[in-house]
Amino acid sequence: MLQSAFISTNFITATTSESLSSLSPSSPVLGQPDSTVDLVRQLRPLLPPEAFRTDPSRLALVLINLAILLLGWAMAAHLDRRPGLWPLAFLPLALVMGNSVIVLLFASHDLLHGNGMGHQGGRLLRQVVTFLGLAVMWMPPTLWRAVHNREHHSHTNSLSDPDRSYLEEQPDTWGKRIQHLFTPSDSVRPLWLLVGLASAWGVHNVRTLTSVLLFQDGSATFPPAAFRVSSRERRQIGLELLAIAALHGAVVVWIGAHPLPLLLGYFLPLWIGYAGAMAYIYTNHLLCPLTETSNPLANTLSLRVPRILDLLHLNFSHHVEHHIFPGLNSSYYPLVRTLLLKHYPGQYQLLAGSEAWRLLLSTPRHYRGTTTLVNWNGDRTAPVPLAAPPITG
Repeated sequence: MLQSAFISTNFITATTSESLSSLSPSSPVLGQPDSTVDLVRQLRPLLPPEAFRTDPSRLALVLINLAILLLGWAMAAHLDRRPGLWPLAFLPLALVMGNSVIVLLFASHDLLHGNGMGHQGGRLLRQVVTFLGLAVMWMPPTLWRAVHNREHHSHTNSLSDPDRSYLEEQPDTWGKRIQHLFTPSDSVRPLWLLVGLASAWGVHNVRTLTSVLLFQDGSATFPPAAFRVSSRERRQIGLELLAIAALHGAVVVWIGAHPLPLLLGYFLPLWIGYAGAMAYIYTNHLLCPLTETSNPLANTLSLRVPRILDLLHLNFSHHVEHHIFPGLNSSYYPLVRTLLLKHYPGQYQLLAGSEAWRLLLSTPRHYRGTTTLVNWNGDRTAPVPLAAPPITG
């Protein structure tokens, strides 16, 4: 099963090494980019046409990892019939299932940005596949398009970005208090950090769903930045949420009302998957300054991670690259990284994953202005680590 998951992810990224070795982009003198538009204009001619073609393997990848989860849940339904410590042998499978949760998020993320959509299977199949992929994350696809594609990508790490950190002057709402409690910072306690890794995704969903469903005028004060959705989107989000709840309820009924099978077969894989996704997501922008214009070189961070993680997780560590070309086949993000290192070596923000986490755990988490971080009490400040010339870790 693990081999199948690895082969499926390896299949869609196998062209990367070949692309890097066979393509030799010219090196024109590129102008100083002030926005994403400038970066796209300067870099797109240096990329091969196939990088912008649809990749139908994303659809297959979602289905393969859904099959892994279904098999795991089927096995979990029988764990209460096993004697002694036998259920503990399920733990490696729970880890594989947790990785499938991560892959489902990242593959669905690519699909909803347009990668792999094309004309494969028709509109209905695409809708079903992305719905199932995000249902595991308790995320209605309509909400994802609104909060991620439309709001986050259009207002990245600005005052209007619903995914940014809170400002010092924002009211001490439950959303802000929860972030302070378990988001990585110099004051987070280890136990709450662990709890936060497993539950931050759920808190984000609750916060965002409550904001758009109950505050139609965008007046909610508990998210970092409220936004509006249309009446049609609101109805669709509500219907999708009900369907997602029904699916999760069906899984729980299938496994049965037995604590150990539910813990090992349902909750543990989800917690592992959510924690793995958040380990990436926390690093995407929290170390960067707030910006008024969307410039990924200023407000986004990419990571260096072990090659196996890039293979398994669709190059999600290449986050600057993603913000420049959201619909690009992610197999080509390493090529974009090569171009960024070549043409913008003093601006491209790239850190080792361990270094990014060291910085997260050694700085406060709330913004005072655009380039200063401050703790909850306001008596300890630190400069935003990546507001100065980029660190290379």
